[in-house]
Amino acid sequence: MEFIVVLHNIRSCYNVGAILRTAEGFGAKKVILSGYTPRIHDQKLLPHLRDKLDKEIHKTALDAENLLDIYASDDIISTLKKLHQQGWQIIGLENNINVPNIYRLGSPDLKQILSDKIILVLGEEVKGINNSLYDIIDLFIEIPMRGQKESFNVSVAAGIAMYGIISI
Repeated sequence: MEFIVVLHNIRSCYNVGAILRTAEGFGAKKVILSGYTPRIHDQKLLPHLRDKLDKEIHKTALDAENLLDIYASDDIISTLKKLHQQGWQIIGLENNINVPNIYRLGSPDLKQILSDKIILVLGEEVKGINNSLYDIIDLFIEIPMRGQKESFNVSVAAGIAMYGIISI
């Protein structure tokens, strides 16, 4: 199975770095940064700002940022549409949403519908995936919660989802 990870509107450099490290560890083909997600080695920034972001991301990525194919998209909808046309299945990681195409991670039904080329879309830490992306997402997955909290930190959830998907 091949997979790409999309980080759309992730605010924290530390979450970005942790997700990059996890994505590299699980063998992601590519990571796409979009929205206001901090970019690594962003040539559009002044050098001192670029260095500051790079150091913050590196703190949790621990050099994974230099081992991955990382792409910044200024138009994530167009990027996802192109990849979808190339046969990639787009999966959103969400919880507490009411849509018919949501599956629990680990569900036997999920195994039957997953493609061998997957894009995992992660959204903003508090609000989740922007609703403007819902129409292009083929299906959503959610992580079953047993405790009192309603969600995991996005970097933790990303790791759980990546492991759950590649283990199928």
